[in-house]
Amino acid sequence: MKAMIFAAGLGTRLRPITNTIPKAMLPVCGEPLIAHVIRNLKKYGYDDFVVNVHHFPDQIIQYLREQDNFGVRIRISDERDLLRDTGGGLAYAEPLLKDAENGHFLIHNVDILSDLDFGWLQTAVPSDAMATVIVSPRKTSRYFLFNDEMRLVGWTNLSTGEVRSPYAYLDVEACHKYAFAGMHVDSVRIFDLFHQKQMPQKFPIVDFYLSICKDYPVYGVVPPELTLIDVGKLETISVAEEFLKK
Repeated sequence: MKAMIFAAGLGTRLRPITNTIPKAMLPVCGEPLIAHVIRNLKKYGYDDFVVNVHHFPDQIIQYLREQDNFGVRIRISDERDLLRDTGGGLAYAEPLLKDAENGHFLIHNVDILSDLDFGWLQTAVPSDAMATVIVSPRKTSRYFLFNDEMRLVGWTNLSTGEVRSPYAYLDVEACHKYAFAGMHVDSVRIFDLFHQKQMPQKFPIVDFYLSICKDYPVYGVVPPELTLIDVGKLETISVAEEFLKK
C-alpha cells in the first residue's frame, strides 16, 4: 500500500532546532520523527512510500539510505527548488502516486504521532470519496465543519470567527465540528481535478478540499479511539517521548 509523508516543511515552530536539521529528523526517543512514522505504517502493510523534501533535504535522503529504507520502497519527491505547500507538494508527486493500489493512498504529516488503527481506516474510507480526512473531537480553535453524513461543508476558526465554505448560508452551529488529525486518504482521481482546475505550483490542500467539497465528496472519519501528538512545537517533544514510551 502506498503512503506519502509530508516532510518538506521548514518547521518554524521548532526553531532553533530546525535551524540546522529538517523537522523530519527531529530526535524523539533517540530516533528521528520520520523513523517512527515509517515503522508504524509498515506494521499496517504500507510498503511503498513517497517522501517530499525541501528543508535540509540531503539529511533526510542520506538517513533513509543508511537505514536501507526500513525494508520498504521509498521514493523522494524533491522540492528543493520550491516549497510547494501541501497541495502543491501532492500535485508534484503525482507520477509517484497515481498508480496507487485500490485507487487511493494515505497522506501523513511527518510531525504526527498517533495510535490510529490504520487497519480500521482502510475499511472506513467511503467508496465514493475524493478525499477522506481523519478528524477527532479534541479541543482547538480551528475546526472542519461536517453535515450529518460527515461530508465536509466548511471550516471555521472559533478564535477569530472566520468561516470558509462554498455554501453561502452555512449554519455553523448546525454543523459537526472536528479537528484535523494531520492524516488523510485521497483518491487518485484528485490529480485529474488538479489539472482540470489548473492549480498553481503552490497551494494548501485544505483550501483545495474546501473548494471542491460542494461538488465532490470529501468525508471526515472519526476513529473510535485516538491518541494524537502533534510534534510541531518545542513543548510537545517531551509529550511525544512519554507517548512513545507507553
